[in-house]
Amino acid sequence: MEIAVISGKGGTGKSSISAAFATLENHVVLADCDVDAANLYILFNPVVEKEKAFVTGQKAVIDERKCTNCGYCIDFCRFDAISYENDKVIISDTLCDGCVLCSRICPYDAINNIYEDKSRMYAGSFRNGRMVYGRLAPGEENSGKLVNMVRQEAKREAENNQLAVTIIDGPPGIGCPVISAITGVDHVIIVTEPSVSGLHDLKRTIEITSRFNLKSWVIINKSDINSNISELIKTYCKNTRIDILAELPFDSQMVEAMVQCKSIIEWLPDSTISQKLTHAFNRITNGS
Repeated sequence: MEIAVISGKGGTGKSSISAAFATLENHVVLADCDVDAANLYILFNPVVEKEKAFVTGQKAVIDERKCTNCGYCIDFCRFDAISYENDKVIISDTLCDGCVLCSRICPYDAINNIYEDKSRMYAGSFRNGRMVYGRLAPGEENSGKLVNMVRQEAKREAENNQLAVTIIDGPPGIGCPVISAITGVDHVIIVTEPSVSGLHDLKRTIEITSRFNLKSWVIINKSDINSNISELIKTYCKNTRIDILAELPFDSQMVEAMVQCKSIIEWLPDSTISQKLTHAFNRITNGS
C-alpha cells in the first residue's frame, strides 16, 4: 500500500504528519519526495547504503582559454544568465537554462555544455525500516523526474524487503513533482490549515487528485486556530465527498518533537495529536 501525504501549500505540517505515520509501523518504506527541500533525512538520520547521481540537464560553461570576452553571447541570452563581471564574461549556474544557444553562436567556440549531475538519490535503512530520498541541487531542474526516481527505488525497497506500507512525503503545490508523487498511489492525504490560502490551495489540490481518480482524505492541522475557516473546509469537503481523516489541534510540541529529531508519535505517544494520527493511520491501513 502506497500512501502519499501532500499539501497545496508549504507550512501546513505535511512532513511532521508523514514522519508520524512512518513511526506507527515497525517496518515501512519512507520516501521523501519533497526533493527541492528534503528534510526527513535530518529527522531520521538514515544509514545511506546507495547513492545515485541524477542528471537533470545541461549548463553552459566558458572555456577561458578561448574566450576573448567579446560579450557577443550576452546579447543572445534570454535568461539573463550571461553578464560582465570584472571585465570578464561569466555564466550564472542558477540562471542558465541549458538551451545551448550561446555555445552555438559563440564566434570563438569558447562555450561548452556539460551535464548537471550534482543532484542525488539516496537509499538506506532507518529506525523503522527503509528510507529513500532525493536532493535536487540548487539551480538544477526536472524535480518531477527525480521524484519518479525516488518512487521507483522505494518500490524496489518494498519488494526486496517485503514491506507492505510505503509512506510518501510529497512536495507542496500542484505542479509536476506533486503529480509524479501521487500517480498510482492507493491513498492521498491532503494536509491543510484553516487559513484563506490554506482553503484555496486545498481546493486546487482536490481538483488534481480528482482528475486522477485517487482516494483522497483531508487532515486539518491546527484546526482550532480559526474555527470559522475550519468549518468552511469541512463544508467544502462534505460537498465534494472527501472524508475528513483528522482534525488536529495546534500544539507547539509538534515543533519540539522535530527539534528533538523525533516524530510526535515518538516524542509524545499519549498526546491528543498522536492518538488522532494513530486512529487516522489505522483507518486507512485497515480499510475502515
